[in-house]
Amino acid sequence: MGDYTYNYDEQEPFAAAEFAENPEPRCPCILLLDTSGSMEGNSIQELNDGLQAFRDEIFNDSLALKRVEIAVITFGPVTVIQDFTTADMYRPRQLKAAGDTPLGGAVERGLGLLKDRKKVLRENGIKLFRPWIFLITDGAPTDNWSRLPQVVRAGEESKSFSFFALGTRDADFNVLSQISVREPMRLSGVRFREFFLWLSASLKNVSRSNPGDSVPIPDYRPYGWSEV
Repeated sequence: MGDYTYNYDEQEPFAAAEFAENPEPRCPCILLLDTSGSMEGNSIQELNDGLQAFRDEIFNDSLALKRVEIAVITFGPVTVIQDFTTADMYRPRQLKAAGDTPLGGAVERGLGLLKDRKKVLRENGIKLFRPWIFLITDGAPTDNWSRLPQVVRAGEESKSFSFFALGTRDADFNVLSQISVREPMRLSGVRFREFFLWLSASLKNVSRSNPGDSVPIPDYRPYGWSEV
């Protein structure tokens, strides 16, 4: 017999099994993380420690484990480190700093990944909270980002997602303020751990609500990660 290929999406049976086992509504969260060469040293270590703290904190909430879905894309170059998975299956990978800062490509890749995931969820009858996208960078884009302001604004206006930009002190906040509808957030030093603790608390709040509810996000000031 000769070689043969399947003409259907081979992931479909696995998706059906996944949602039969866990039919809870989903809150997708994409982390777009700058791992360019300028993150070398303490910054990349603090980022890795922050991701581990994020995983440990959210792991303590049984409902968030079923409802929060996490995807991680790094840029320097653009790489999908983690495709969407429920929080109970998320295991942070050790990130390394290298390369330039293709921020535009990372956001585009993240939006494509989210579009595909939302399609799968809807086809399987799974309800959706509004997805969150977090862009974290320590510099300026080294690729074309000119489409992003229009694309992000359209997504916000249609309530397709909520987009947040976070920069370290050396980030190009002029660019970030053009891309994000919301005012970009400033990280104090390299307090990634404190930021991710706040993010886990925020996602827990969302996961305890119902899709479409207006949910207050915890005040970030007590966590001490933001500069005003």
